[in-house]
Amino acid sequence: MDEILLSSLVDRYINNEMTDAEKNEFNQLRAQNQEVDQFVVEHIHFLAQFNKQHKRTALNSLLNQVHDSLVENGGIEVKQSAEPKVIQLWHKYKRTIAVAATIAGITAFFTSGTVHMVSNKPTESYIQQLSRKVDQQSVKINEQNKEIKKLSDSQNENIDTTPALQQISSGTSFLIDGAGYLITNAHVIKGANTLVVVNKNKEYKAESIYLDPATDIAILQIKDKKWKPNTHLPYSIRKNKPDLGEEIFTMGFPRNEIVYNKGYMSARSGYNDDTLSIQIAIGANPGNSGGPLFDKNGNIIGILSTRDKQANEVVFASKASNIITAVEHLKKDSLNINIKLPGSNNLKGLDIVSQTKKIEDCVFMVKTY
Repeated sequence: MDEILLSSLVDRYINNEMTDAEKNEFNQLRAQNQEVDQFVVEHIHFLAQFNKQHKRTALNSLLNQVHDSLVENGGIEVKQSAEPKVIQLWHKYKRTIAVAATIAGITAFFTSGTVHMVSNKPTESYIQQLSRKVDQQSVKINEQNKEIKKLSDSQNENIDTTPALQQISSGTSFLIDGAGYLITNAHVIKGANTLVVVNKNKEYKAESIYLDPATDIAILQIKDKKWKPNTHLPYSIRKNKPDLGEEIFTMGFPRNEIVYNKGYMSARSGYNDDTLSIQIAIGANPGNSGGPLFDKNGNIIGILSTRDKQANEVVFASKASNIITAVEHLKKDSLNINIKLPGSNNLKGLDIVSQTKKIEDCVFMVKTY
């Protein structure tokens, strides 16, 4: 497609000038053509930077106008052969000078604040973490319904009256060792005092045993008498890098039941060329954080973590190699823990329905309290 025509289409797409039919057709084009999809993402980021520069230019222009006004009023004397020199006429021009100083201060504050936000906190501007915040009103209603059912089923037997904990958020995790070790994102369990993992309506208490915010990786261990070890995990962790355009799929908990979604690999690095993550084109929502990312053969290639707020289906995942690194670090720190990562794959050659049925038992919702 001609680049000028593509730029025009992207501008209409970003400005919501397309009809619903045109937008659907363009989204299909993005899904089928990774170069077009990447062009859209880069164009959106370019416009964001352009708008920032435009605001700075406008402020500089305003400051120049104030400077010119001071020159005309005699508050500033400009010599041709030297740098501008301020004439101290405080008593006569103190109001004008005060206005200029105020505007200069605002400009400096705005500029330094903008630079700070862009350089130190890019994820707050463009990136959204995929943990799911919990609607406390819905939680209260669900808890009330559970209590009513418990009273009805118990028929006046002894009931545990311990007050229910208040849920903060939720995400996804998956087994890396059938003994009860799971992987998720560090941001999913941030600030949590209590962790519960859920699979097929069965809840198990868990604890965090490893946390690395740099790679956004956390390792959990199920510590619950009800837990029965999974003797064999059906998938393996892929060690070689996935290829551009490669088909991928994921399973997670953006809802209270497990959800499957598919897409493709769109970039070898993550946001701002982060080499610890990859970019994928897939639908993802809050609750998908910590979910496993598989290639078509059922090998784990990453962990879903964030998405671009300014572009559709631009999602980032921590690389699978970070799982291996985290486990190695944990083994060095704790002599009592010996995680055995899955080494064989029983999913290769199966159709997607058969693959998801085998994987479903190994993917858990994480509830934080």
